[in-house]
Amino acid sequence: MKILLTGANGYIGKRLLPELLRQGHEVVCCVRDKTRLGLDETTLNRVSIWEVDFLDDVDFKKCPEGIDISYFLIHSMSSSTSSFDKMEAIAAQNFNKYSNHMNIKQVIYLSGIVNDPNLSKHMLSRNNVEKILNSGLPKLTVLKAGIIVGSGSSSFEIIRDLCEKLPLMITPKWVLTKTQPIAIRDVIQFLIGVQNKKECFNESFDIGGPNVITYKQMMQLYAKTRQIKLAIWTIPVMTPKLSSYWLYFVTSTSYKLATNLVDSMKVEVICSDNRLQKILNIKTISYVDAIKLAFEKIEQNLVISSWKDSLSSSEFKNNFSNYIQVPNFGCLKDSKKIKITDSEQVLENIWSIGGDKGWYYGNWMWKLRGFIDKLFGGVGLRRGRTSPTHLDNGDSLDFWRVLLANKEEKRLLLFAEMRVPGEAWLEFRIDEDNILHQIATFRPKGILGRVYWYSMIPFHFFIFDGMIKNIANSK
Repeated sequence: MKILLTGANGYIGKRLLPELLRQGHEVVCCVRDKTRLGLDETTLNRVSIWEVDFLDDVDFKKCPEGIDISYFLIHSMSSSTSSFDKMEAIAAQNFNKYSNHMNIKQVIYLSGIVNDPNLSKHMLSRNNVEKILNSGLPKLTVLKAGIIVGSGSSSFEIIRDLCEKLPLMITPKWVLTKTQPIAIRDVIQFLIGVQNKKECFNESFDIGGPNVITYKQMMQLYAKTRQIKLAIWTIPVMTPKLSSYWLYFVTSTSYKLATNLVDSMKVEVICSDNRLQKILNIKTISYVDAIKLAFEKIEQNLVISSWKDSLSSSEFKNNFSNYIQVPNFGCLKDSKKIKITDSEQVLENIWSIGGDKGWYYGNWMWKLRGFIDKLFGGVGLRRGRTSPTHLDNGDSLDFWRVLLANKEEKRLLLFAEMRVPGEAWLEFRIDEDNILHQIATFRPKGILGRVYWYSMIPFHFFIFDGMIKNIANSK
């Protein structure tokens, strides 16, 4: 079959794509910006790409033809605390226009469980999207999942951050809310299982794992599985705003996502039926087994996708292609170069930068900058990186975003997502003469931008000089 995969570079989309290809389907990857799809050359040769933003006016000129099934994996919860529901509605309405035009037979929508009468704004929006998609011509299959547990999922990474960093927690009362977590492996099985299945047409199904537990129990089971000590005290006086700040400063989540998560975590997320498990003959795995599977992937460096690599983990809004050409006019630069002897080793050093490896010099200063960034509402350093050695266009890298990662050209280009009064790029490049170039470019906004740059010169002198020397000489 020919399948349209929206959100192909999102957390679920990246997990679903290899399974669809393994089944022999022809896949059209639907993304807003093809430069950050981040697929290897072999996979790129097996898929088609449709670059479209469902928030823009509909344009049928470049529509793919012959689509049988489409997965609708689009959401905007992390992009705004106030208007994400309007954005999700617009995206669904425009998607309907496209799917009607393309005569798609079935649309599969991954939503969230909405059985509690007191729904959060997030879940009300998911419900509204379902109604909009239901008004389209294709047969609609809706899968409603609870907390998704897997390496790189936002829920798993937040719990991991909390439990690994805080052996003693004073928590808000929403940690006593019940939920029904499901392993990412099982979500993918359900998404694939409903393909072209007539008994699933125009139907909505809850999907969840076998355990109904509270968020507090999720953290306790995580700690027990990881063999770490954890004590949790719950207090009733922590407001939603304080809870959001608590999540934001302790974990790697953005403030916008933290706010929307806290709003949702006050609502019970429990399946009302297990019909789909019986229809597809799928036996879901336990929460503890899901944790163990996640760490198998982490320990083997096989994490396929992470929520941190989506634009929802940053303040970045524009297409990456707009920033790949580093400007010269009106910019301030710090350029350094050094002769190297082993270009392959240096290239590996460059591709390992950030995350647990650090920045090769003055790591305490980078951490301090990350802490200051968090205080001013930025992303900080806690996002780290998905893989310790592999980089794709669009990946998050501490408080940078990878614009271009091309090993053949021996070039890595990063764009700053920390809070700065301007725009900043950091480039590493090895030329034909085995010269390593390290160029920091800053395009200031007004006088404040220039004051910021010149005030940072003493730090840049030590950090950038030490960094290029250590990258060139590290083994």
